[in-house]
Amino acid sequence: MTSAVGNGAVGGAAHDEESRKERTTRKWNEMLQELRVAQTGVQVLTGFLLTVPFSQRFGDLEQTTKNAYLITVSSAILSAGLLIAPVAFHRVLFGQSEKEWLISAANYAARAGLTMMAVTMTGVMFVVFDLVVGRTGAVLSSSITAAVLVGLWLVVPWVGGEVTDSEEG
Repeated sequence: MTSAVGNGAVGGAAHDEESRKERTTRKWNEMLQELRVAQTGVQVLTGFLLTVPFSQRFGDLEQTTKNAYLITVSSAILSAGLLIAPVAFHRVLFGQSEKEWLISAANYAARAGLTMMAVTMTGVMFVVFDLVVGRTGAVLSSSITAAVLVGLWLVVPWVGGEVTDSEEG
């Protein structure tokens, strides 16, 4: 989605008039803002998941639930690593005029990190519902979670496409 200022509709410089360096800097800053939201969410979720094996009931879980937990915690750690990776990329490449590569690599890492976050969220639903209401509820709730996340994170952007100035209003 473009902003009214960004597209030149309201007195500001149009994105078309940005220099390549300005556009690259803007893209990097936008990427960092998006990553901050995702990083916080996955870090909180990962922290919670890491406490679960220390609860009294963990040893009593069925092996299927323990396996689901291990997959879930693994995807959370992988998600955190992927969403934090752009920061490491930037530190390694700082001052080397590689910002365009950095943006591209950060985009791939962020997409993979969000995919792993969706796996984590789906896994959390499975484990929690398996404990509270049983296996059928776990399968149903995790399936619905996966479908909703795919719908919101993939289908909506693909179908929605770009918003035109008249639609932005």
